[in-house]
Amino acid sequence: MSDFVHERHKPPRQLDRPRELVLVCAPMRSNVNLSRIARAAGCCGLTRLICCGPGRLDRKIARDAADTLEIESHRTLEPVLKKLRDDGFRLVGLEQTSHSHDLHQYKFERRTALVIGNERTGLTDDSLALLDDVVEIPVWGLPYSYNVATATAMALYEYCRQFPAG
Repeated sequence: MSDFVHERHKPPRQLDRPRELVLVCAPMRSNVNLSRIARAAGCCGLTRLICCGPGRLDRKIARDAADTLEIESHRTLEPVLKKLRDDGFRLVGLEQTSHSHDLHQYKFERRTALVIGNERTGLTDDSLALLDDVVEIPVWGLPYSYNVATATAMALYEYCRQFPAG
């Protein structure tokens, strides 16, 4: 028997500096997916989430992230991407394309906008044309891709692994 008492629900780790990662979501079909994405973003210490289209957060799913994230809503994605580029962000899409980089080998820049596509249609050709890079998560079985909220959490975690202190 261990002499250690396991503390549950420890407070979040403190970042040395604010994260310079912005999460940008194309119009989503499911408010559940958008809410799960927001929750993962909150856990990763992000402060800004940009949502395009008519999506709404379900506060029961997003939990504290609904209060801690600055959430912006925009009608369309492309103007948002152009503005983020002008603001000095590297635009990185999460999508499977013929020229996408393996997430396991990709080196994020600290000032990144991670762009997430629609659950069914992904990112449009017009959006892909605006991106600096595209990353994908390897899949070893079927179906051919992860759920959008799961994939986003995996990509957020990789960014945080590369910049653990912020």
